[in-house]
Amino acid sequence: MTHVPPRIANILINALKGGVVPRVGLEYVTVGRALEISAILHDIDMIGDGGASFRFIVGKYGSGKSFLLQTIRNYATAKGFAVVDADLSPERRFAGTKGQGLATYKELMQNLSTKSKPDGGALPLVLERWISGIMSQVQSPDEVEAKIYEVTHGLEGMVNGFEFAKAVALYWKAYRDDNAGLKSNVLKWFRGEYVTRRDAKADLDINFTVTDENWYDFLKIMASFLVGAGYKGLLVVVDELVNIFKIPNSITRANNYEKILTIYNDVLQGKAKHIGFLMGGTPQCLEDKYRGVFSYEALRSRLAEGHFATEDLKDLTAPIIRLTMLTQEEMYVLIEKLRNIHAELFKYTPILTHEDLLYFLTVEYNRVGASTHITPREIIRDFIELTNILHQNPDQSVADILGGNSFQMAKGGLSDEEIHTEFQEFEL
Repeated sequence: MTHVPPRIANILINALKGGVVPRVGLEYVTVGRALEISAILHDIDMIGDGGASFRFIVGKYGSGKSFLLQTIRNYATAKGFAVVDADLSPERRFAGTKGQGLATYKELMQNLSTKSKPDGGALPLVLERWISGIMSQVQSPDEVEAKIYEVTHGLEGMVNGFEFAKAVALYWKAYRDDNAGLKSNVLKWFRGEYVTRRDAKADLDINFTVTDENWYDFLKIMASFLVGAGYKGLLVVVDELVNIFKIPNSITRANNYEKILTIYNDVLQGKAKHIGFLMGGTPQCLEDKYRGVFSYEALRSRLAEGHFATEDLKDLTAPIIRLTMLTQEEMYVLIEKLRNIHAELFKYTPILTHEDLLYFLTVEYNRVGASTHITPREIIRDFIELTNILHQNPDQSVADILGGNSFQMAKGGLSDEEIHTEFQEFEL
């Protein structure tokens, strides 16, 4: 049995019980998704080689979509990539009239993560690592600034690259002079927190700020800069696309889909380098012909599957990866892992047997409507609740708990003999 550090085990159990995806420790509970993960990891290799990628990860609520995105995020940082991630909301979109695009950029930059800073807030570390790398290449401090301008010269050819290079040079000066105020202002500029150009001009002599219109161009510059700082590239993870689907105004929705189209075209046409995009959403927010991504014809025509792919024969090189629910066998492996983690966290010998786990899953899968509506999230939450109750009430048995509350009703009137038959069919 794999040992899970207590801090990680505590985060895993508490997060999964609360129905949210933990940001750490996912490698201890990941099951299934081997083909999907392999396809995305191939994309990441391409990003490291100077390419770009774009994928939609599509799944029903609770199907493991966000779990997969976080798993990939953790893998990418461990392999030397920088990752930015954000959940869309009414306040955070790709475009808007009230700064919603800029708000998304701010959230992305706040969550900038690297291997040594996996929980976000890595921007100062990235800049200082870049400066340290420059300093190691020169003989004297006088050569540093010249080297910085030499290295940033490549950025100047990009849209808004000159201002970006100037801000990097300013950060070097603040670093050299130990000027905390200037450092803070430069970081504020990188994070898109200057409200007006006038303020940026006054503080930094830079007549430019990140806005709703240019934030994507700024991400492309950041990707190139990160490669210069020693990282392999930048992965951008955006979840909750459903918040675009929910926008009531059709013109505003179209503006958001237009921004997605711009990013998609850039990636496929080779205009973006060392950057990848993963966008998570539900089938409805993608396929709805009135409000979803497919309501924007230019995107629908690019993203629609061909004639040969089916649910059983997937094309995992396509821009849309559709997640099916975990199989019952995979769910068994998952709850077995959770049983062991729970026991290790609370320092007791696991008491749930193979038959107990099968009985639990049989009850779960025989709920009314389970065939179409039950999700891994619900099963995980129920299972952790079961293990908590058993641990806190050692005089109770699994049969007492599953047979004494709503689980009994969920059995749908199955007799003990029928349940035993279910067990036999479900044996791994």
